[in-house]
Amino acid sequence: MKQIILTGDRPTGRLHVGHYVGSLKERVKLQNSGKFDEIYIMIADAQALTDNAEHPEKVRQNITQVALDYLACGLDPEKSTIFIQSMVPQLTELTFYYMNLVTVSRVQRNPTVKAEIQQRNFEASIPVGFFCYPISQAADITAFHATAVPVGEDQLPMLEQCKEIVHKFNSVYGETLTEPEIILPSNQACLRLPGIDGKAKMSKSLGNCIYLSDEPEEIKKKIMSMFTDPNHLRVEDPGKVEGNPVFIYLDAFCKPEYFEEFWKDYSCLDEVKAHYQRGGLGDVKVKKFLNNVMQEELRPIRERRKQWEQRLPEVYEILQQGSATARATAEKTLEGVRHAMRIDYFSEGGLQSEL
Repeated sequence: MKQIILTGDRPTGRLHVGHYVGSLKERVKLQNSGKFDEIYIMIADAQALTDNAEHPEKVRQNITQVALDYLACGLDPEKSTIFIQSMVPQLTELTFYYMNLVTVSRVQRNPTVKAEIQQRNFEASIPVGFFCYPISQAADITAFHATAVPVGEDQLPMLEQCKEIVHKFNSVYGETLTEPEIILPSNQACLRLPGIDGKAKMSKSLGNCIYLSDEPEEIKKKIMSMFTDPNHLRVEDPGKVEGNPVFIYLDAFCKPEYFEEFWKDYSCLDEVKAHYQRGGLGDVKVKKFLNNVMQEELRPIRERRKQWEQRLPEVYEILQQGSATARATAEKTLEGVRHAMRIDYFSEGGLQSEL
């Protein structure tokens, strides 16, 4: 069996460091591993429209921004097919068929859907398209026979629902679809990076992000304003590292060689944590070190992004060619789905053969 990856992001804004450690970094690693036969990276504009239907220009403008972030992080169009979701109409058709296999109550029980409905204040009036987000996502994954989906921890319920749809379809219509597996970041700190305000999740809508394209001064400003341990009021006070965003970011980004370069007082992060926990280490010093770490990590990404910004016609060509490739692949899957459902009326062996 071919090993295939499908993953992507909604183009509702520039991508941030939570996206990077949660999935983008892993995608590049998997892309370059040589273990996968096909890799599809989707800019999910149709899903973005489910809660931005009245602001299509916002989605349109951010397609280019997301594509630039992808290329800046190291996604290679020679190895990965980068495409726009709405340019593959087969995904919409597949979503419609899957809707008949899922109950309203099952979608309502999806923890990710429940959380996002609450976050967007949709409790009183939920757009149907947004409500069906998990079904659409299942169509995206199965249209490419994806065997692996590298995403953040918050998407686990979506993958479970996708597997249920695959099982249901295959049991009703015969073995047609491929069941995917989720790939989570190996670094636990990367599973769900908190916002700089200490909120549980970094989110564009909450305005608590460090973006991959942020300039050095903006990165420094955000890091120096980060939430820390609220009880660590004086330098001599013992501080908590568990749940402290500054240390979570260091767990996600820090490398051993950064101590020799930026903070020779310590040889590793564990020494910094121990000092902070017993007291005598101020937040400002830790934040300054984190700023040096983040600047070093994000500098090459920002530089590559600026290079791609000078080659926008090439970026558009990548998206157009990728969408054409994705469309052809999805159509092959739909042919199998229509045949399994016995709705391929005009194909060889269709209605006419039954006369």
